[in-house]
Amino acid sequence: MTKTDLQVQQDVMAELNWEPSVNATHIGVEVAGGVVTLAGHVGSYTEKWDAERAAQRVSGVKALAVEMDVKLAGSSKRSDTEIARSAGNVLEWTTYLPKDSVKVMVENGWITLTGELEWEYQGKAALSAVRSLMGVTGVSDQLSIKQSVSVDSVKTDIEAALKRRAVSDASKIFVEVSGAKVTLRGTVQSWAAHELALSSAWGTAGVHNVVDNIAVAY
Repeated sequence: MTKTDLQVQQDVMAELNWEPSVNATHIGVEVAGGVVTLAGHVGSYTEKWDAERAAQRVSGVKALAVEMDVKLAGSSKRSDTEIARSAGNVLEWTTYLPKDSVKVMVENGWITLTGELEWEYQGKAALSAVRSLMGVTGVSDQLSIKQSVSVDSVKTDIEAALKRRAVSDASKIFVEVSGAKVTLRGTVQSWAAHELALSSAWGTAGVHNVVDNIAVAY
């Protein structure tokens, strides 16, 4: 049964209220054609991230527009130098990352990560490590993935991964490979299937970039 925009709005608001890491009283929710817009302000970048993830969990959400800003309390504000130092330390302690593989730049509390990694999960670990640091107002991912193997078998690897993970919509997802870029097309019935398809693509060695052209139809 297709949800109305009002039902989607109510469900997103309920999900935000249910999420313990989010103060939903400062977040407004608007829905038009299944596209959800989150507006308002939050007290940390982590809270903003958690609010986005909470909204995406709700069935009926076709796309998400984020117009929230991060307003740090006085005790949470730190200089760019302090944030950069903390980010460098936490990345050094992250065992998934080769030494000195990720570079950090901080401007007005916004962290930008650059560098080359072997695997996409290493990039996720780096982003996760710095996202919750005190004083951070945003994070930009400019990390790239090295092409460590031939991509000739990437299509087969992704399709096999989808079947192993029992994605019922696997037959409706079409995989195109061009060099180290993978394009996913098709239609799935849930956001979970959409995310599973993307993670399967990113989890294949040699993939530099994944273009998401998968539609979610409830």
